Amino acid sequence: MNHFPSPSRVRDLPGRAVLVLPPEIDLSNAPALCAGVLAFALVRARGLRVLVLDLTRTDFMDSQGARLVEDVRRLLPPHIRLRVVATPYGVPSRVLQVTGVRRDVPVHDDLEEALRL
Repeated sequence: MNHFPSPSRVRDLPGRAVLVLPPEIDLSNAPALCAGVLAFALVRARGLRVLVLDLTRTDFMDSQGARLVEDVRRLLPPHIRLRVVATPYGVPSRVLQVTGVRRDVPVHDDLEEALRL
């Protein structure tokens, strides 16, 4: 397994940011990813309105990935809306569906759709 200490930011627009998550999310890297996402959001908290977690490059994700998304949602400042973009029939999308996270966090098929304010 590859270990990624933090997500990589790929897009930074006024009031919006996209963080691309790694190809694998599991117990070995989910806590560090969560800390990295929250640190980024808190540094940018004043001007950030929408934070998108991009899971389109994530091939494997277990329940720790769902927990990561839920923890980020719960711990973000209330004025920041969390959205996820994931391949419709990919593993992350299915994990978010099975765990019920999709009820609390909007999951989009398309990045441009997720970035709309």
